[in-house]
Parts: sequence; structure tokens; C-alpha cells
Amino acid sequence: MVLKDELDTELSRLYDIKNKVEKELVNVPEGSLRIGKSGGCPQYYYRKKGESNNGSYIAKKNIEFVKQLAQKTYDKKIKKLVDKRISQMEAFLRDYEDNEIELVYLKEHPERRKLVEPIELTYEQLVDEWINEPYVKKSFKSDMKVIITNSGIRVRSKSEKILADYFDSEGIKYKYECPLELKPYGVIYPDFTFISPRTKKEIYWEHEGMMDNPEYARTAVAKIESYESNGIFPGEDLILTFETSNYLIDMELIKRLTKKYLK
Repeated sequence: MVLKDELDTELSRLYDIKNKVEKELVNVPEGSLRIGKSGGCPQYYYRKKGESNNGSYIAKKNIEFVKQLAQKTYDKKIKKLVDKRISQMEAFLRDYEDNEIELVYLKEHPERRKLVEPIELTYEQLVDEWINEPYVKKSFKSDMKVIITNSGIRVRSKSEKILADYFDSEGIKYKYECPLELKPYGVIYPDFTFISPRTKKEIYWEHEGMMDNPEYARTAVAKIESYESNGIFPGEDLILTFETSNYLIDMELIKRLTKKYLK
């Protein structure tokens, strides 16, 4: 997640906390709690609202009242803190974009951009450099069926063609079967590799298409575990989709994943 996503998630959490403590603070008893000690044991005293004296002693049989007073003080401290953080974060988010450095360059007049070296490559510049880096794809066996995407790339399955054609139609650039070393698994060839528009780092898409084949499934699980042991985790920089003979590729899911990770 990039900073804005993280802040939005944290802001949502703080609002949940705020709503919870505000409900807890309805119909709480007035006054406050003072805690003292006698003979090493705690003693509780009740101060009425506005009083500054030591308060009146609360018998242990009224421990539930003691807890209510203590909870009220705690909840008020939490509310004060979350109100402060919500205000700070909302003010920050009103004036922040994750790509604001890039936007300074992109908002320049086209002729001026020709005269300027951006302090960081824009996403498009980064992808263009990355896509032009040469790499050696995994070879095809001579008896394999030839399946060609609309853009002329040979792939290994009809499902991979469906995926590749969809990415092409959305203008999403990718590398097909670009080698990646995973220790101790060895060199693998992810189905698709992209540059994430959020993190500007590589993100991988594996479509496991024969999960009802026990041997295929074992190999797929071992590969996924190797991704994880190399710090590449599903839902972060690894997208996983699955298929069996009875459960075919779900294009609605593909579209949602593409929107979430690649746009």
C-alpha cells in the first residue's frame, strides 16, 4: 500500500474507534475517580463534578461503579487523541497526492517538459524503460500447441491468452514469462510481470490453471511458498488466480484485480 491508502485505512480505523467511545460515553456517571492506597491495597474515592477534594470513599461492593468511572476517564482520553489525529490526517489528505512529485512535471506545458529532466521518472517513463529491457523467455516444447495473443505473443494456454488480450485492451504493459530467481526454488517464469502504478515496483501475476491436477497443484503451492520466502506476498506484490476443469477463469474477478493492483 502507498501512503494515501495507508492513511485512508488508518483514518477509517480511527473513525470506528471514535464512534465506539462516543457510544460508551453516553449516560456515564458524572464525577471522577481517585485511586489511593492503604496497607498496599488500592482504595477508591469518588469526586463529584467540579470538586477538587480527595473525594468520598467507595466501598469495594460498589466495584462496578469504580469501573464505570475508570472507563469513562480512559474513553475520554481515547476520544481526545483520535479527534486530534483525525483532524491532522484529514488536513494532510486534503493537500496530498501520492504522485504529487510526478504531477509537478506532468502539469508543465508539453514544450517546457521537453526542456526539463524530471527529478524522478514518471510512471510512463519508468514503464517504457522497463518494457524495453531485453530478457530471455522460457522455451516452448516442440509438441506444444501454438497459441498467439492479439498482440502477437506466444503463450501456453487459452486462459493466458484471455489475460494477455485483456491487459492489452486496457493498455497495461507487461512482460510475459520474464525470469525471476526465487531462493531456494530457482529460476521461475511468472506468467505476467508488471510495474505497479502505486509502488513503481515489479508485481507478479500467476494464473494456476490446472489446480485439480494433484501434481500441478503441489508444484503451484511450492512455487507460491517460494515467493513468500523471498518477501513477495499475495495481495501485495503477487496476484494469484486459479482454475480447474470445473471452475473456469472469472473475468469479473480479473477486472477487479486489474483495477485494484494495476490501475
